Amino acid sequence: MDVFEAISSRRAIKKFDSSYKMDSSDVQKLMNHVILAPTSYNQQNWRFVYVTNQDVKEKISVAARGQAQPKDGSLVIVLCGDMTAWKTKPLRYWRNHPLEKQEMVKDALERKYSGNSENLRDEAVRSCGMAAQTIMLAAKQMGLDSCPMVGFEYDELAELIKLPEEHLIVMMVVVGKRAADASERGGQLPLGEVAFENSF
Repeated sequence: MDVFEAISSRRAIKKFDSSYKMDSSDVQKLMNHVILAPTSYNQQNWRFVYVTNQDVKEKISVAARGQAQPKDGSLVIVLCGDMTAWKTKPLRYWRNHPLEKQEMVKDALERKYSGNSENLRDEAVRSCGMAAQTIMLAAKQMGLDSCPMVGFEYDELAELIKLPEEHLIVMMVVVGKRAADASERGGQLPLGEVAFENSF
């Protein structure tokens, strides 16, 4: 599928075909592409819990305030940020480059994130946002549909996925086959209201 077509035809699907199940090779194909999503300093601070088990998906639906997408979709991907990624063996993020560059990036990571919880949280949200868009476009390329979701009880979902300490749940994306088309778009603002050339 053409990238522009994927962008324009991607919609947040609310009703999924509960009988459709992705096979494991398609799940792996999707996940292998998701981890190519960009992150600052290549720190790869996103963590993904991908759920295929129906019992767990039904519990996620409950945590999502009764919304049906998690239980009816084929795959639920919970996107989390690892707040310790910046300091966990950081040289590995640039292992294909000279040691001098690895050390330079390590020092830059420390300057930006050490003792700065706001920067850590912002970076987790940015990284997971880019990964979520990658999931949705990759799903579209595979002939699948998706729904990004933030409407859930955080603590309940954290318990379900056994969220480790120093991790943050950012959002989840449901992937599957649509059972009904999305409603008409609510109304896009004109480009001139949101995009400005060179300055506001």
